[in-house]
Amino acid sequence: MTRSALITGATGGIGQALARHLHAAGFPIFITGRNEKKLLELRDELRCPGLALDLSPSEAAPRLYGAARETLGHIDILINNAGFNKAKIPLSDVTAEDIDASYALNLRAPMLLAREALRDMGARRSGHIVNIISSVVHFRAENFSVYTTMKNALHAFNGCLIKEARLVGVKVTGVYPGGVNTAFRAQPRPEYLQPESVATLILNCIAAPDDAVVHEITFRPMVENNF
Repeated sequence: MTRSALITGATGGIGQALARHLHAAGFPIFITGRNEKKLLELRDELRCPGLALDLSPSEAAPRLYGAARETLGHIDILINNAGFNKAKIPLSDVTAEDIDASYALNLRAPMLLAREALRDMGARRSGHIVNIISSVVHFRAENFSVYTTMKNALHAFNGCLIKEARLVGVKVTGVYPGGVNTAFRAQPRPEYLQPESVATLILNCIAAPDDAVVHEITFRPMVENNF
């Protein structure tokens, strides 16, 4: 049976590169992202199903998983890629709304999607959950308190999920990329990792033999030294 994948944050950067790579490798995919125009363009390009959706509301994750499963028939790989960082903000300027928005998308949404996937995949004793986290969990930097906190929480969650998922035959991989040259950054950084390189490394984790799982993978551009 051909494995199918649900990819969040697929309308740009790493998610878009993953959608193209998985599609080229023959995976049936379901894509989602908040930008409806970009989502429709990618759907047309790849001729795949998808749904434009903001994952911030608590009901969005179960809705998305249900729609993807109904469309694909089964979901074998969940790639939690959606996330954002508003800006580099000193803590003195951070608002409660900033914290809530980051929590909703960077932490709650992937947790709820993983919950849905674990229920579904665990019943079949087969599947793979991939959480795109960030190498920011390995260092500390000023003006990144909100984003770093949420990604550290997702890192902790990933560790717990690894233990729970193992009991029901489901693989879990935490991915910790360093700097990537995407629109996530205000200025282009061509010396950083290209999204296609990140997608290739993630596909290698997905392609691991059945008796092996990559629990955590950290990689950085050659120029990066903040670790």
